Amino acid sequence: MASALEARFGGEVVTPGEPSYDPLRRIFNGMIDRHPALIARCSGPADVAAAVGFARERGLPLAVRGGGHGVAGHSVCDGGVVIDLRPMKGVRIDPERRAVQVQAGLTWGELDRETQALGLAVTGGRMSTTGVAGFTLGSGSGWLERKLGLAADNLLSADVVLADGQLVTASEDERPDLFWGLRGGGGNFGVVTSFEFRLHEIGPTLLGGMMIHPGPRAPEVLAFFRDFMSTAPDEVGAGVALITAPPEPFVPEPARGKPAVGVIACYGGPVEDGEEVLRPLRAFGPPAVDMVAPMPYAELQRLIDPSAPAGMRNWWGGEFHDELSDPLIGALCEAHSRAPSPLSQILIFPGGGAIARAGEDATAFGQRRAAFNTHLIAMWADPADDERNIAWLRELQAATAPHATGRAYPNFLTEGGEERVRAAYGPAKYERLAGIKRRYDPDNLFRLNQNIRPAAAEAVPA
Repeated sequence: MASALEARFGGEVVTPGEPSYDPLRRIFNGMIDRHPALIARCSGPADVAAAVGFARERGLPLAVRGGGHGVAGHSVCDGGVVIDLRPMKGVRIDPERRAVQVQAGLTWGELDRETQALGLAVTGGRMSTTGVAGFTLGSGSGWLERKLGLAADNLLSADVVLADGQLVTASEDERPDLFWGLRGGGGNFGVVTSFEFRLHEIGPTLLGGMMIHPGPRAPEVLAFFRDFMSTAPDEVGAGVALITAPPEPFVPEPARGKPAVGVIACYGGPVEDGEEVLRPLRAFGPPAVDMVAPMPYAELQRLIDPSAPAGMRNWWGGEFHDELSDPLIGALCEAHSRAPSPLSQILIFPGGGAIARAGEDATAFGQRRAAFNTHLIAMWADPADDERNIAWLRELQAATAPHATGRAYPNFLTEGGEERVRAAYGPAKYERLAGIKRRYDPDNLFRLNQNIRPAAAEAVPA
């Protein structure tokens, strides 16, 4: 079967039994163990089109892999074709336009390295190993979002291979309906082979870093953080993590291995201004550890990489909240106190700023007015511990649900399904997305994602 694709393919086709097959099929979430019929290592858009056509003609499942960080494991499939974009690493920066065009196999660490050489950046993932593609298509939340907007908000255009094999460009001027859907609608409409982003002057040095408080102080820290962020300028990017203190030299010996509260903050402006703005946050407590200091932006982007090693078992949830209320704080802290794994984390990120200034319907991604969003992460190593860790995460979701908007974060959905995805977007946006799906992928070839089913023909305007 593979030979039929190889005849029209410029990259590498990898099949079971080859030495590179097992390493290439593994993804970030160690719970996912799937065996594709072949992995198509694409060298460019023509290879992507060939692989799409190959899967379509044979009725095979089709998965698309960029960084492979998607927790639900949609980037690999059993018995089908994996379009592996990782060999596609091209970057072209236009300093005069302050724009960058990047191929879809790039990670944020790789992109930051290139743009920071010119003191430029766009909102990128909080882990450097996150893929540019899936991150952007799902929204693109990062440390700079309150100042610059989401990655999707900074997307200028995208080149897309559609289900019929066509390579098209989507932008505000070309196929604006597709462009709208790509910014938050995930991989439902085609395979994006390159992205063009607007760049901004950031770095190469800014003020940032982590503070750590003892776990018992979590309610106080979260309440102070809520109040601090209510008046913080857009330049402040920050988050709180309820964690287990790692056994690292920077953590005092008595605190290692115990519940802790990590606060990461950065200031996307002059360091001296940031020193003054972040002073109250650094003074509160005070923290047991304060590592906030001038640092390269690229270093900030790698700061939490060690907290989420690849290959661990993961089960996630993500919710939006209109406020970080005292009852919500209580639910989060109670769950944190009984997390069965020291790798599990509860992350709280503030909204506002440039995110909220964009119209709710400007992109497929919504919840623009949400004051906070939570990333709920169960992470552990031993398959024997699956049941109790998944149960903990589900109990945490149930406890926080009364305080949530009801719109889950698509990029953080482990458990999906049509109703869950529909609820994540809301009825009006879901129907609009279903209409776009009908136009560009009527047979739902691209269904290994947080899937949006094509609208019925009569529901789509001519």
